[in-house]
Amino acid sequence: MTAIAYLGTGLLGSGFVEAACGRGDSVTVWNRTIDKARALAPFGAIVADAPADAVRGARRVHLVLKDDAVVEQVVAQLRPGLSPDAIIIDHTTTQPALTAERATRLNAEGVHYLHCPVFIGPAAARQSQGIILAAGPTALYDAAKDALGRMAARVEYFGERPDLAAAYKLMGNAFIIGLGGVLSDVFSIAQGSQVTPTDALALLDFFNPGAILAGRGKQMAAGNFAASFELEMARKDVRLMLETAGALPLAVLPSLAARMDAVIAEGHGQEDFGVIARDVIRAASGGGQP
Repeated sequence: MTAIAYLGTGLLGSGFVEAACGRGDSVTVWNRTIDKARALAPFGAIVADAPADAVRGARRVHLVLKDDAVVEQVVAQLRPGLSPDAIIIDHTTTQPALTAERATRLNAEGVHYLHCPVFIGPAAARQSQGIILAAGPTALYDAAKDALGRMAARVEYFGERPDLAAAYKLMGNAFIIGLGGVLSDVFSIAQGSQVTPTDALALLDFFNPGAILAGRGKQMAAGNFAASFELEMARKDVRLMLETAGALPLAVLPSLAARMDAVIAEGHGQEDFGVIARDVIRAASGGGQP
């Protein structure tokens, strides 16, 4: 029976704890709101009153916390009880630069720290589904990868650069949140056309925007803006979308229209609408800031 600790037992942390208890691990839990930790006692979790108590004797310490500031606070509080050979596995979504600094500092101080954010919801955590990202020292990843593999359907290791998992997590969440914003705008366009949200989703039965995304993304990343959908024509369509939505709330399209207008004013209206990414693509290819 492996002794592990979970610090942070909100929705996601609780899902991980339930799964770990189901696998037969000896799990100690702590949460700032103690009732959330106590709710896991029926599953077999041991409830600790303080972070240092929670990690005492644990081989792995899993953090599922709010942000960088909370991670720093909790790590400082747990260190008096941390075993020298224990690995801290941090699942928190954090800022890449701060993650890199923290990982470098803690590992230099002899604290084994591996950043492993996730694309997993609470229900998937209970079923050991979803994706875990990992970045940090290879030796730590090798020591933890079997345990990570029992927590998720897939584990992606990005190597020793400590901020890469954090960066890819934010990029992934940008897709999730951005697509949610676009979907909200689609519903507004639908409402402006007297189409229900449910009926609007019928579009996905025969139209797959994800299939378009991969091909267009490769062209944009390569800086290929040869027109297949001219920016000026795309901007016209956005105007029609805004007009159709009318006074209904829009999350994404107004900002997109403003970016299109700026790039058209720079003389790129006849290029593919992917040219709206030209400045960041140029910077990434060594062209410097616009």
